[in-house]
Amino acid sequence: MHHTDLHTHTTFSDGRSTMEEMVLSAIKKGLTSYGIADHCYTPYDLDYCIQKDQFPAYKAEFQRLKALYGDRIDLYLGIEWDGFCELPDRSDYDYVLGDCHYVKKDGLYLTVDGSPEEQKQHLMEHFGGDLLAYARCYFDGYVSCAEANHPDFLGHFDLLTKFGLFDETDPKYRSLALEALEASLKAVPILEMNTGAISRGYKALPYPADFLLKAVPEFGGKFILSSDSHHADNVAYKFDLCRDLLLAAGIKSTVIYEKGRFEEAAL
Repeated sequence: MHHTDLHTHTTFSDGRSTMEEMVLSAIKKGLTSYGIADHCYTPYDLDYCIQKDQFPAYKAEFQRLKALYGDRIDLYLGIEWDGFCELPDRSDYDYVLGDCHYVKKDGLYLTVDGSPEEQKQHLMEHFGGDLLAYARCYFDGYVSCAEANHPDFLGHFDLLTKFGLFDETDPKYRSLALEALEASLKAVPILEMNTGAISRGYKALPYPADFLLKAVPEFGGKFILSSDSHHADNVAYKFDLCRDLLLAAGIKSTVIYEKGRFEEAAL
């Protein structure tokens, strides 16, 4: 089975392994292509992103590794574009992953995946504890960013559920999520199946949730597998589980990225 893993992070942003360590892990795990997509500079949250003065070093280190290992694996340089921030020159990157890590409310950018305590605090202080209002604000922002930015593929669609605060069986929540998913896929038809919350111990199954996964083909969307790895050990994490879940849902192919193109490949 051919595998692409385009959503991974290094010490240039909030990853714990160097770019070279990540590339060597991808080679060891037999990937046919591999991409680095560190977090774009976000002026409203400097703790986890590439710093402005580090972009030249980010690109230079990638080019060094491509020259060193390019005969063993197809390497691509990407960027994870949080939809609320400005993107540097898009032509500098082979691909752009787009998503949202924040709820924009009361003039603030409130992180949805900082910690359970932080998410609870934001819920109470800015939404009066109304989970559906919080979800609506998150999904509205996600759709707006997809429609405005048109990244190459979409990341961790239902990231707001990372800490288990939402009842994902609630029909009202599901209606909000499905409506937003349909609108997002109209703008950008490739959605990642993301195992990052599993490797970090927060979830047992990947994003998106099962009811959303089954709706993706109905809305004309296709999946690309992503580990959202922040450590070399977790490159291509649980991709076999993703394959099994997709096949069980009647989905028989994913999107891979090779030779600079997104193409469909059978599972």
